[in-house]
Amino acid sequence: MTHILHRQIHTTLPVASGGRGIELFDADGRAYIDASGGAAVSCLGHGHADVLAAMHRQADTLAYAHTSFFTSEAAEALADRLVADAPAGISHTYFVSGGSEAVEAALKMARQYFVEIGEPQRHNIIARRQSYHGNTLGALATGGNEWRRTQFRPLLIDTHHIDPCFAYHYQQAGETDEDYARRAAQALEDKILELGPETVMAFVAETVVGATAGAVPPVADYLRRIRDICDRHGVLLILDEVMCGMGRTGTLHACEQEGIAPDLMTIAKGLGGGYQPIGAVLLSQTIFNAFASGSGLFQHGHTYICHPMACAAALAVQEVIARDGLLDNVKAMGAHLTRRLGERFDNHANVGDIRGRGLFMGVELVEDRSTRLPFDPKRKLHARIKKEAMARGLLVYPMGGTIDGIKGDHVLLAPPFICDVAAIDAIVERLGDAIDAALQTASD
Repeated sequence: MTHILHRQIHTTLPVASGGRGIELFDADGRAYIDASGGAAVSCLGHGHADVLAAMHRQADTLAYAHTSFFTSEAAEALADRLVADAPAGISHTYFVSGGSEAVEAALKMARQYFVEIGEPQRHNIIARRQSYHGNTLGALATGGNEWRRTQFRPLLIDTHHIDPCFAYHYQQAGETDEDYARRAAQALEDKILELGPETVMAFVAETVVGATAGAVPPVADYLRRIRDICDRHGVLLILDEVMCGMGRTGTLHACEQEGIAPDLMTIAKGLGGGYQPIGAVLLSQTIFNAFASGSGLFQHGHTYICHPMACAAALAVQEVIARDGLLDNVKAMGAHLTRRLGERFDNHANVGDIRGRGLFMGVELVEDRSTRLPFDPKRKLHARIKKEAMARGLLVYPMGGTIDGIKGDHVLLAPPFICDVAAIDAIVERLGDAIDAALQTASD
């Protein structure tokens, strides 16, 4: 009997009893390779001594102080670190407890910015279908995950959505990457013109789409075109790097590889590596200046913003990543993971696409490779894969509804940055066996 309202009420979960390196252990003594970092969270794996020591030092010094009275050394040091490493134009940070809170704060920042500069008519938000930006109401309204949105739709603010930049499903036969990027970006400008540029507040996008569609990277110069469109129409660009950021794709920020900088950026997951709940909004000097020269405040807040324990843990995580050269390892092991997934699945009858960047990879399952026909959602192939993977000591992040919120199955991989070749090989081997077993049970 449990008194927890678990995600799924009729499922009995094993009890996690410990973790070391890339593995988690349950109370029965079984070990699992954490090949998804939970939800792309545990970038340093589990039980990292340096992070635990930093948390212990902070707990001995100061666990909590409310931000209406104090700042803290831990929060100031983390902010200094993040701004020093941030994309061009970013000048300040706002610390919250997770990704959804970060997106909510970013949306409020965008709205307040336009109020401060005398353009209060700007309120429309544009995002993309098959995106995910969090589960609080503003973030849920912004995201395009239809399965999560449907029953709460009467509570959601009006937002607007365009097609994602999703080459496997949207690029036309014979269309070059450059032509597809141009067409996909044009959908944003068309929507801005339809709504009226003077009414549009922000465009929100995951730099590399995460769990909803399965590690979908942008094509060619798509995001540079998006940046240009936003600039021409005075629209703020909010990049959601909660899942794909903080080193996951091989650079600290995924947008570095696109050659652009956002006006606002949300980060979380890999920021603190799961050692404490933390997220953040990185904001530009332009937005900060509007607040500073206007009302002199940001009209928002939570009890646990800038939490000293969370900031100390996150700072330690970022210091370890830099000290140990782990971004180089993400690139090297990401290349190895891509190669091994290709070797295992390139000729697999039911693997339609392998995609992603760095240690952020997606494998999409199809019933027919030639037509890209997805499996019947009633088969719940993604859930079967998760079960078979756990039986083999592997934790992965499968999801359904890849294409439209109903149809499609994929598996997301986001292993810790500390992985070596042997760990990657074991992940791919166990995943291959789990997919084959799940396909067998789905056809029985």
